[in-house]
Amino acid sequence: MNKKVEVQGALWNDEGKELLLEIDSTLSVNDFEPREQMLVDSDHLSFIYITEKNDDYTYIMLHESLWQQLKQALVFNGEVYLHDGKEKLKLPLFQEELQYLIENIRGNSNYGDEMVEKVEAMFE
Repeated sequence: MNKKVEVQGALWNDEGKELLLEIDSTLSVNDFEPREQMLVDSDHLSFIYITEKNDDYTYIMLHESLWQQLKQALVFNGEVYLHDGKEKLKLPLFQEELQYLIENIRGNSNYGDEMVEKVEAMFE
């Protein structure tokens, strides 16, 4: 069964070179292995970074409230990390995967009108 982890916030550190995606501090980033792949959840206006551990997937949910920070990560080519309050875990290929999804969503009604409109407005 796939689990979902909501990213609660995003903040920059290391002089704007690292975007830390904050998760619940009761979780440990050591429980996640990056899969270097992202999906879209149009119903919940979210991008999803996929992680795995012991053949179980965990979806890292990146809701619309975080998109401004994600856009900055693309613009400034900042590294993106999952952060549990103590440790951080690099999310490889985050920018590439996000950019790929954005390009696929633009003008593509298969993602739903609201998702297309919001992605186009934010990532123009």
